[in-house]
Amino acid sequence: MVRWIMILLFALAILLFIVAFVVTRIENSQYSENKSYKDKWSGTEPRKITTAIVVFSRSGNTGVLADHIANKTDGDVYEILAEKYQLGIPGLISALNDARSNVAEISPAQIDLTQYDTVYLGSPIWLYSPAPPLWQFVGNNDFTNKKVVLFNTFNSKFEQHFIDEFEMLVRSNGAISFTHQYVKRGRMGGQISSQELTQKYDEKYDNGGVREIAGDSYE
Repeated sequence: MVRWIMILLFALAILLFIVAFVVTRIENSQYSENKSYKDKWSGTEPRKITTAIVVFSRSGNTGVLADHIANKTDGDVYEILAEKYQLGIPGLISALNDARSNVAEISPAQIDLTQYDTVYLGSPIWLYSPAPPLWQFVGNNDFTNKKVVLFNTFNSKFEQHFIDEFEMLVRSNGAISFTHQYVKRGRMGGQISSQELTQKYDEKYDNGGVREIAGDSYE
């Protein structure tokens, strides 16, 4: 009996490793396809603009959307880094373990947002909630008199109570308005392309300004 239990546990461990390996291969492939969005952030000269886009994006999907929003708003893009969640199996395991946490080690921890009127905050959804690095960034920063727009990409859905809690945190740090925007990418291995992602975003939110979308479903 013990022998069969050991065999089953060994088989389960192999299965979990195969799943993690496949997922990380997909994430690395996505990162390679999406990494061009990062190249556009460097080497730009300071401009007098009123919109900031702050994004955490592990494999680059939400980063593509951040770059798209920046192009539409002529905004400055700031990337949040979290070494613990780098691509690869260890990073994937850490992301799954911490998905419901509001605490993370991030860089930069703070950004001077004084010059901006509108701040977009972006991350993927992990287990139905914005990723921990974005929660940490909001906790660290001042949004006094800012219009804040949370934007997310996700595989399945988000849960509204997490979005409500995020809004409460943003408003407690001074935000005067809050909007949630999101695009469903689809499940691993069958996700929409970057072009489809941005097109879907435009179809939902290209209205000449920031407004709250009432009655949207989780798709």
